[in-house]
Amino acid sequence: MTTAALPYWRLSSFYLFYFALLGSTAPFLALYFDHLGFSSARIGELVAIPMLMRCVAPNIWGWLGDYSGRRLAIVRFGAVCTLLSFSLIFVSKTYAWLAMVMALHAFFWHAVLPQFEVITLAHLKGQTSRYSQVRLWGSIGFIITVVALGRLFEWLSLDIYPLALVLIMAGIVISSLWVPNAEPVQSERIAGDGFLQQLRSPGVLAFYACVGLMQLSHGPYYTFLTLHLEQLGYSRGLIGMLWALGVVAEVLMFLGMSKILARFSVRRVLLASFLLAALRWVLLGSFAEYVWVLLFAQVLHAATFGSFHAAAIQFVQRSFGARQQGQGQALYAALAGTGGALGALYSGYSWNALGATFTFSIASLAAFAAAVIIATRMQEDRP
Repeated sequence: MTTAALPYWRLSSFYLFYFALLGSTAPFLALYFDHLGFSSARIGELVAIPMLMRCVAPNIWGWLGDYSGRRLAIVRFGAVCTLLSFSLIFVSKTYAWLAMVMALHAFFWHAVLPQFEVITLAHLKGQTSRYSQVRLWGSIGFIITVVALGRLFEWLSLDIYPLALVLIMAGIVISSLWVPNAEPVQSERIAGDGFLQQLRSPGVLAFYACVGLMQLSHGPYYTFLTLHLEQLGYSRGLIGMLWALGVVAEVLMFLGMSKILARFSVRRVLLASFLLAALRWVLLGSFAEYVWVLLFAQVLHAATFGSFHAAAIQFVQRSFGARQQGQGQALYAALAGTGGALGALYSGYSWNALGATFTFSIASLAAFAAAVIIATRMQEDRP
């Protein structure tokens, strides 16, 4: 397939806006709730709610996408409903109302990405090594947003934060209307197998368990890193650039992933990603006051997200047939959501009581446990 046949910019624009939204929530959502006066426990709960919805929503929408084949319609519907439901945040800022808004908009937001991943891979027509070249624009959207908002919140009040999110959500809606549809080609090798049968293939369940552990380990990072660095004396502008540094490293990793996956097996890439994650959380929890350590820890985002996600997407794509791709991607999203929600909850309850070092140490143990599972339960695959 030639580059001209791939709707590269249409696919890339969607990833840019979708992950721009993540770039506006991951570093700043907890900061906004802190600005509203909520305790660390309540912040952990509010951040966990969208992740809990990620456990349920992708499976519902994934089944519907596989059953109907109308994946792009689901993407567009989910994007519009995400915008409309989040706009309810302007009505009230009470805990109960914010919890409802977090749950409602997340139910639709998490319908979008797993189905879009299937559409993207269908456009690539089996050339999964090119996935990273499209997906890197999501990382660029994250970088632009996190740096811009970091600087903006040095000048203006966090009261404008919900408006910034609504504008980005409108970009997701517009970009979804620009994307052409595509359906995965039926695979003769596993087309006749059901989803549960494919799920019981060697190493698949072990992989999904490790997805949950990896996202659990990210709980303190996504929930409290910004507050952690503020308490250490870093400015919001610098914090935004530190978040961006991690995603720049992720982008560079995505650019090289096709060569890496051509040389090394998915199992080895995943194993390295988990071990480096375990190291990263120790550094952030215990040594973040040293700038050079903090810079190195953020560069490790190339492994804890970049190489992990690219290898995981390739593993899911090759492990399921065309009619089960949506469910395979949805289960990946759901278990990531389960792990992320548990990570946000435990870190919310332990942050003030036990401190940053202990909280990040739990994260490191979770990542190391995933490395052990991959090393012992996943079979070596051909690169």
